[in-house]
Amino acid sequence: MYPFIRLAKELIKYRNAPALGTWDVHVSHHRIWPWDLDMMSELNNGRTLSIFDLGRIPFAMRAGLFRALRRNKWGLTVAGSIVRYRKRLTNLEKIEMQSRLLGWDDRFIYIEQSMWTRDGTCANHGIFRTAIVGKGKMVPTDTVRQELGAGDDPRDLPDWVAALFAADDTRPWPPERI
Repeated sequence: MYPFIRLAKELIKYRNAPALGTWDVHVSHHRIWPWDLDMMSELNNGRTLSIFDLGRIPFAMRAGLFRALRRNKWGLTVAGSIVRYRKRLTNLEKIEMQSRLLGWDDRFIYIEQSMWTRDGTCANHGIFRTAIVGKGKMVPTDTVRQELGAGDDPRDLPDWVAALFAADDTRPWPPERI
């Protein structure tokens, strides 16, 4: 089940936090609970994505995106993600999550997130390709940036991120039924 109560806690916790600038990092702290674990007693890969939500959604709130979403009747969606898993996270372990805007292109906004253990080891790292939608279609990132006051300060996506998603764009859709 989706961690709605944990998400509500994060939104309440950060509701009065200072606003984030375009390139600022949102830092949050989380605990891995028994219901987050798989049969191998480590953080379930699907739950990892849900826990990333617990950092990404408050990040978007602090960046002013929620006000823009309400004002324009827009929605926020994940259009793709690439996650690297490198260290087991186990029961009751505490983590620090870092969430930040990585950049954008004409259609998508890219958010980088990472989970860090108490000893400073990066356990998981994800890049999320997100989109703003309104009236049944994607809102151009230029429109979103203007609405947020992000200006014309585009930061080029790192080459490796652009290459990953360029490769993903060559994948046929829909896939061949097997």
